[in-house]
Amino acid sequence: MKADDSFGRLDDDDYPAYTMGRAADMLGTTQAFLRALGKARLITPLRSEGGHRRYSRYQLRIAARARELVDQGTPIEAACRIIILEDQLEEAQRINAEHRRAAEAANPTAAA
Repeated sequence: MKADDSFGRLDDDDYPAYTMGRAADMLGTTQAFLRALGKARLITPLRSEGGHRRYSRYQLRIAARARELVDQGTPIEAACRIIILEDQLEEAQRINAEHRRAAEAANPTAAA
């Protein structure tokens, strides 16, 4: 990807715009912490052509949540599991709401 192609992706939450060093600085953590999140498979950074880890804003939000839990004394493995379960719950609630809206649209008299 050419540099001029990447400017349009700056607002993309999934665009891997941050190096490991920059990501660690932004989160106020260490690069080792980010590597541990990768090892625990909570986040999987993309790799640059040179093999360097690159993180998206979405991944940084997940890492920030993990850091919050770890700072409260939660072991990193447990923090990762909590975040995964929170994400699954949010997705299930979103799907349930979609099904509820579809059912109400299909039968508007039952909702009244």
